Amino acid sequence: MTQSIQRAGYVLPLWVMFLVAARGQDPAGINLKVDTTLVQIPVAVTDSMNRFVLGLQQEDFRLFEDNEEQKVAHFSGEDAPLSVGLIFDESGSMDFKLRTSQAAVGQFLKTMNKDDEAFLVEFSERARVSVAFTSHPEEIQDALKKAQPGGLTAMLDAIDMAIREMKKAKNSRKAIVIVSDGGDNHSKYTAAEIESLVREADVQIYAMGVYEPALSFGLAPEEVSGPKLLSEITTQTGGRAFAAALTSDLPSVAARIAVELRNQYVLGYYPKNQTKDGKYRHVEVRLGQPRGVSALKAHYRLGYYAAGQ
Repeated sequence: MTQSIQRAGYVLPLWVMFLVAARGQDPAGINLKVDTTLVQIPVAVTDSMNRFVLGLQQEDFRLFEDNEEQKVAHFSGEDAPLSVGLIFDESGSMDFKLRTSQAAVGQFLKTMNKDDEAFLVEFSERARVSVAFTSHPEEIQDALKKAQPGGLTAMLDAIDMAIREMKKAKNSRKAIVIVSDGGDNHSKYTAAEIESLVREADVQIYAMGVYEPALSFGLAPEEVSGPKLLSEITTQTGGRAFAAALTSDLPSVAARIAVELRNQYVLGYYPKNQTKDGKYRHVEVRLGQPRGVSALKAHYRLGYYAAGQ
């Protein structure tokens, strides 16, 4: 006998109930909404020598939101597929750094797996998506071969464009990698606006800093402040800004970022605070200290915005 449920005057078989519920509808014609807000925090763990620490277990992590401890409902230390956005600076200040920067991106793309995808945003005075999401890295490399340096720098506009493009990602793990000297002198967005935007975005941002910090004499003010700006933007998202002391170091920096993205833990939790107030929630990850291991440091997203009404 087919089982059924009666609701609001309707008698429906159970299999119909499950089908319409799976589609987000109520059998009586009322929309159903299940609030299962899982917050995911990718975490990279390094030791005192800046080496990645693998093999940690769920019990080695404690997770806090606004100083209240949360229950870790999901834990993974596996290499999951990535959706990556590459932001490439082609402004005039990159003139002598362009070829090495192209090689660095090529090095990064070599680490992509078959289930990964990537897109390319190129910018100088304006930003554009030159390659949409693709699982074929050679499309990005071919586009970069045509790059010609020149013009002013609209890096902040490029970050905004990349975050918008990232909304099309098919993978839950998302990262943006910026290749730039960090100098911005032509964006319509301000640094404060972009820093607010990246706090809202569920994406890690990394930077390959293409500059020589020791040689600031003769540089424009925006180039001098570039390293600080990149550091501030990336740190908020759980990413990092890596400086290449020499442009020849860029390929190794690219490899370092790729390795970090491949060696992360993912902690997921359902916040105890379910209030839909749209406010920023601060996140903290605390690590246990396994015996025989030097002091550990966690690199993670510092918070997120709760859903609004």
